[in-house]
Amino acid sequence: MESKMFCYQCQETAKGTGCTVQGVCGKTAQVANLQDLLIYVTEGLCQVTTALRQERKAVEHTVNYFINLNLFITITNANFDEEVISDRIAATMNLTKELRAKLSHNNLQGPALWQGIKADYVAKAKTVGILATENEDVRSLKELIMYGLKGMAAYNKHANVLGSYDEEVDAFLQETMAKLATDTLSVEELIALAMKAGEYGVKVMALLDKANTGNFGHPEITKVNIGVRNNPAILVSGHDLGDLAALLEQTKGTGVDVYTHSEMLPAHYYPKFKQYEH
Repeated sequence: MESKMFCYQCQETAKGTGCTVQGVCGKTAQVANLQDLLIYVTEGLCQVTTALRQERKAVEHTVNYFINLNLFITITNANFDEEVISDRIAATMNLTKELRAKLSHNNLQGPALWQGIKADYVAKAKTVGILATENEDVRSLKELIMYGLKGMAAYNKHANVLGSYDEEVDAFLQETMAKLATDTLSVEELIALAMKAGEYGVKVMALLDKANTGNFGHPEITKVNIGVRNNPAILVSGHDLGDLAALLEQTKGTGVDVYTHSEMLPAHYYPKFKQYEH
């Protein structure tokens, strides 16, 4: 029996191996497949940006951010909106075509050339998903690297929102995405690439730390109030301090309280957030 989807990117996956009918998280097969296709066309965009850098042509911050956001959309529980993901697929193909025209030499193939229409998305997605790579060792290593890149993109995206960029990180992420779009790497080469991705994971964590402390001050030991009040409230999860700062500013003086949850707990340690009584 053919699986409707395959997703194993979180600790809740069915039977500890992967969700094949619908995500335990609520993700539908349609969304899972569209996310796979978004990754595919983003690999194509990264093939183009990598080729542009090889020709010593600039890649704008807006393009780097666009790629980071694409990957961020596909991480666990970030976005299950079919229309949003479909629109991102179309926008990615358009951007790929636009940037491809700037290349002096075009020896690209695969996702960098695919220009499907919306009616093609579902069928195409089923041919480019995780299970499309037959060799289990190669597939596992490619996905290990891909999830590393997704985490890197999430932190990078948060840093970008706060005005911090690192061209070296973006170039590595995109070059690695371009490599994953091919089937030319051996197991040994993929292991080496996974280790390199770990190094750049540390670099992007340092970038985000610098962005957070530069905007909100250095964290300090803090006693956190875990009580509740009777005001209308908004509960915030995730770890995007830029979004939290915007929300706190928007709700200041409105009588609406903002509560943190899970990964957002560290927000209490940053001095700038302590000015908000709500």
